[in-house]
Amino acid sequence: MSMSADLPRIVMVGTGDFAIPTFIQLLDEGFPVIALITQPERPQGRQQVLVPSRIKQLAIERGIPVEQPESINDPTYLETLRRLNPDLLVTAAYGQILSPDVLAVPRLGGVNLHGSILPAYRGAAPVARAIQNGETEAGVTVIRMTPRVDAGGMLAVARTLIDPDETAGTLETRLSELGAPLITQAIRDLVAGHAVALKQDRSQVSKAPKLRKEDGRIDWTQSARAVHNLVRAMQPWPGAFAEWTIPDGSKPPIRLMVHQTAVVNDHVGSPGEILAAGGSDLIVAAATGAVRLVQVQMPGKKPMSADAFLRGQPRLKEGQFG
Repeated sequence: MSMSADLPRIVMVGTGDFAIPTFIQLLDEGFPVIALITQPERPQGRQQVLVPSRIKQLAIERGIPVEQPESINDPTYLETLRRLNPDLLVTAAYGQILSPDVLAVPRLGGVNLHGSILPAYRGAAPVARAIQNGETEAGVTVIRMTPRVDAGGMLAVARTLIDPDETAGTLETRLSELGAPLITQAIRDLVAGHAVALKQDRSQVSKAPKLRKEDGRIDWTQSARAVHNLVRAMQPWPGAFAEWTIPDGSKPPIRLMVHQTAVVNDHVGSPGEILAAGGSDLIVAAATGAVRLVQVQMPGKKPMSADAFLRGQPRLKEGQFG
């Protein structure tokens, strides 16, 4: 589709991969995207390398100018934004709250694609928190942007079922693709004057706080299903983990990243007790039921199957507690 004079001049505002399908959809449908605003590169890994985000790389490939202010709300950057003269801001997975001054620049304000069925799971980690809490349905919501986090009027919603073994990473990818055509249709409705922004029910609001590394610690006093949900929710970051202290005390505890699990209902024991540690079976008791550790990872090593891990880890035995 070629660019049309009645389509709004758009500045895309996004950093995470969740924003990429929306960015591509805007470009492929011929919307005049005049710039991408994305966060500056942050040092990554042991070498503290600056790695450009995938959406920045895509913008460069498609010939879209890239802006990377330290803060989009900085008064000096506000002048740059005014010079761009956008009609609309489209945001997804940007990582900063936009101030009233920023939202006042475009004549149509801003729209945001959020990874939940609002008003549930407002915040930075809606997909992970939904899986962690055992939800069976997820979705995306297109909202009008306001200075309050994820509180704007709802322009469109799409829903999807969550597979019982689906991780946050795979679900977020599905949701990003589900939301891309939703947001372009919402923009067309907005321009045509057909958009209806439904008010969110404040009594139904729940929060989805940003993930921390410590959120991945497995609590074996929870049910086996809750542990399984945590492992799914923490993929791909920060990852779930468990620790076992070896009774002889001669070596430090075994710290194990847990990437994949399965719920086992025919094993019973005290929470954290290793019920099986041989062959391909690495099974740990939870408060109710037990959890089979399917794929694990030792610090500094690559992910491996439970049987490969057990062959190289004779210290871990049945009856030990984490």
